[in-house]
Amino acid sequence: MGLKMRILDGTESDLPAIVAIFNDAVVNTTAIWSDVLATVEARKTWMEQRRAGGFPVFVAKNEADEVVGFASYGPYRPFDGFRLTVEHSVYVRPDQRGKGVGGKLLDALITHARGAGLHVMVGGITADNAASITLHERRGFQQVGLLPQVGVKFGRWLDLAFLQLKLDDLPHPKAD
Repeated sequence: MGLKMRILDGTESDLPAIVAIFNDAVVNTTAIWSDVLATVEARKTWMEQRRAGGFPVFVAKNEADEVVGFASYGPYRPFDGFRLTVEHSVYVRPDQRGKGVGGKLLDALITHARGAGLHVMVGGITADNAASITLHERRGFQQVGLLPQVGVKFGRWLDLAFLQLKLDDLPHPKAD
């Protein structure tokens, strides 16, 4: 494909582009089940919280050094019994979708999570988002649940598909 792209740790200077990508998804897609637009200040707090928890915030940059996507993961649920499970998100600039950006970002998240000793990565995806589901299945994710009509956006009900990837083959958790 010849796509010259770098996956980097996101920085504060990347926040305006991250916000633009996020807000496009809010306004134009069902990838984010919210009508509330993000601000740079809110995303700065989000980035700081992710980093403080030891979680990555990656950006994909093209050859012109433009942010064309971002990805992160964080706690799946706020209870310590879920500490080896994370939930992730990947967002790509509209003009770059279908060009491999999302896959490279997801690969970086998976590699990071494995290196951090995590056990499971979960994705909650709008059930009719075939492109995202296919992207995940190509990397070994399996659909493990479907919650019909749990969301609403654009005047219609949304179904939530849960996909998960086991990051290791440990039969039992390591002792703490």
